[in-house]
Amino acid sequence: MLKGKKILLGVTGGIAAFKAAALCSKLVKEGAEVRVIMTESATKLITELTMQSLSKNPVYTDTFDEKNPQYIAHISLADWADLVLVAPATANIIGKMAAGIADDMLSTTLLATQAPIMLAPAMNVHMYVHPAVQRNLAELAARGVMLIEPGEGLLACGYTGKGRMEEPESIVAVVNSFFSREERREGLPLAGKKVVVTAGGTVERIDPVRYISNDSSGKMGFALAKAAQELGAEVTLLAANTQLAPPAGVRVVSVESAQDMYEAALAEWSDTDILVKAAAVADYRPKSAETQKIKKTGDTLTLELVKNIDILETLGKQKTKQFLIGFAAETNDLEKNALDKLKRKNCDLLVANDVTREGAGFGTDTNLVNIYDQAGLVQSLPLLSKEELGFVILELAAQRLPGASK
Repeated sequence: MLKGKKILLGVTGGIAAFKAAALCSKLVKEGAEVRVIMTESATKLITELTMQSLSKNPVYTDTFDEKNPQYIAHISLADWADLVLVAPATANIIGKMAAGIADDMLSTTLLATQAPIMLAPAMNVHMYVHPAVQRNLAELAARGVMLIEPGEGLLACGYTGKGRMEEPESIVAVVNSFFSREERREGLPLAGKKVVVTAGGTVERIDPVRYISNDSSGKMGFALAKAAQELGAEVTLLAANTQLAPPAGVRVVSVESAQDMYEAALAEWSDTDILVKAAAVADYRPKSAETQKIKKTGDTLTLELVKNIDILETLGKQKTKQFLIGFAAETNDLEKNALDKLKRKNCDLLVANDVTREGAGFGTDTNLVNIYDQAGLVQSLPLLSKEELGFVILELAAQRLPGASK
């Protein structure tokens, strides 16, 4: 699977550095060409000679130790890589990356590369959950850096909890999946398909200057529209209340209320292949919207609300050939609520997130989701940028369309 792929492996000074040897060996056995950069701290835990023997290439540790006078090593390596994989990734290197610090060979190369970057964090459980580390990870995920979440178990420090670097076999599987996705993108799996995406929060008018809405930014929906377009689809974006610029090449239909969005979706429905309902649609609206501004007349004001049409449920009952993807923002009982919604609304896939978790709420550039189908959990994904998540969701949908090659 990895034959001919050029992987730059960064090894930092965590006790999990010993796993980097097995990881390097497995990558090479899969056919990858591996070059290794070690931090000074990493060399205290595992030798350069070990990594050189396993990678069959020189190991880089010092920015100023230029092995070939024709090249500047950190720039050459940055340009050479198809993927930069840092395993283990300590809190220190994560902080440097987030802040743009380049004070050694690895951090300098990371700052210079245009290749995709993947991190396998490893550290004490209290370090991992520290707000500074979580902030830095969220910042990196928003930039498109891929994270392989650490596992839970007994750590070298004696604590038990989350912080153990994922096993080399699992990391190799993630790397394989990444390159597999890249190849599928090149094949434009949604070419000739019509994808409709809803995004943003609907607005339900109280009077000309007031309304009921929610905190949805539209970022997830816009990311999905962009991914669908890049995967070859003809894309229509039904955009409610949002301040975002639409992706290039995407047809945009602006809507305001839940009723507007339903009518716009219905107009596209008959020839739609995939509908992704990422918008946050208001469940209720004022029974009547005043034509003039309501004046302040007392200490209280009572609004009578009536239920809006449930767009997802309505279209779920009507679908014939359409592939329907719903979203669920939950604060508790994630799986139970997600599966209940998926079945009630006849979705093919449902993407659920716990909006109370760091990096997964409204307005963020990242998301942390589980994907379900009628049989149950399909994928539990780590913290990803919404752009990367958009690709994951639509590639999964493309694989499940009638006639798709498996």
